Amino acid sequence: MFKTLRNAFSIPEIRKKMLYTLLMLLIFRMGCAVVVPFLDTDVVKTWMASNASDGNFLEYLDILTGGALSNATVFSLSITPYINASIIMQLLTYALPPLERMRDEGEEGQKKLNRITAAVAMALAAFMSFAYYLTLKNQMNAVTDGGSTAANVFIGFVIVMSFIAGTSIVVWMGNRINDKGIGNGISMLLFAGILARFPVYVGRLWDLTLNEPQRYFFESLAVLVLFVVMIAFIVFMNASERRIPIQYAKRVVGRKQYGGQSTHIPVKVCMSGVMPIIFAMSFMSLPSTISLFKPVYTDPDGFWQKFYNGFINFFNTRSLSYAVIYFILIIAFNYFYVSMQYNPIEIANNLRQSNGGIPGIRPGKPTSDYIQRVLSKITLVGAFFLGVIAIMPIFLVMADQNLGSLAMGGTTVLIVVSVALETVRTLESEMMMRHHKGFLE
Repeated sequence: MFKTLRNAFSIPEIRKKMLYTLLMLLIFRMGCAVVVPFLDTDVVKTWMASNASDGNFLEYLDILTGGALSNATVFSLSITPYINASIIMQLLTYALPPLERMRDEGEEGQKKLNRITAAVAMALAAFMSFAYYLTLKNQMNAVTDGGSTAANVFIGFVIVMSFIAGTSIVVWMGNRINDKGIGNGISMLLFAGILARFPVYVGRLWDLTLNEPQRYFFESLAVLVLFVVMIAFIVFMNASERRIPIQYAKRVVGRKQYGGQSTHIPVKVCMSGVMPIIFAMSFMSLPSTISLFKPVYTDPDGFWQKFYNGFINFFNTRSLSYAVIYFILIIAFNYFYVSMQYNPIEIANNLRQSNGGIPGIRPGKPTSDYIQRVLSKITLVGAFFLGVIAIMPIFLVMADQNLGSLAMGGTTVLIVVSVALETVRTLESEMMMRHHKGFLE
């Protein structure tokens, strides 16, 4: 990877793109330090430190924003509205025929879908900004009192518009990276936000080791070794694929013979990426998020209080029940996501129309059934891989409560490594394109 970066930096055109991307990431991190007016940031930090924990939705958002949410900065929502809008549009594309036809129109249809996604992202940004403002005002008491109704309305308007503007700027920077930089802009900003949290995790391990060296020296070393092994495992699984052999029939047209070549259909083991983990994480974070708005019961020993406590404890991130349900949901969402991406019947029809087929398998329904069996096996392997990566840090937290900051470590490592590998592949394709001699040389 470092050799690829060095070779790419030596090419002037690619160097400009790399420097432009780094500039956008630097501006993004600077924006994460610009505080929204009329807010007491110390109150926000104290409240988030005690409530954005145990894998709830607030901690999930704080990780994706690189800690901007807990500091109440302009980029507090970061790219989360756009990510949510992209997920919603991706699901609706397979459910609504007009959006499906728009997707099949090619580049023009994709531009229309991008505009619709941007509109949905702005609507979600407005909703999430207002919800975060209400949390700042009612739960944290961090909003400055204007002294009158008109002043308070103005203060609320400024805070909400600051969050919306921050999201708009972040999405704009992501699009600029797509046009003039390297890699996917949204992924690069997400990568920068998550990577900014890694020094915090390392600092906590360092503090624990200094305070109790007899206990945490070997434990911290084991954690670091485990994460290195996880990175190697993620790199290996990202490159793994199952190749379905394809043989095209020979055709004789006049005196020429066409076809007859052999190729394959590559099926990646981890084709759904981190999406199943994001779906499962969002679902599993709802109970702990609801606990932030705990109702007041007059009888602490009553039925409803005991039921509430049992329900919240069942979904505690430090419990075995949480890990089991989380693992099952990742497998289920992985099958769901793959079923939307791959249609074995459509693949079989395309092969038959192009005079291709799988050796030893008859065209038509037998081909689609064979592809479906292969997909089911590969999906199960990929689902187990994602599940192991996601729940491994949870067992670390169950073993030691002081390692609570690592509860989502597997997911963040998976996102960072996946984005890094994709960026390296983009650089390699850029270099290959510029070193191609062409037809006239």
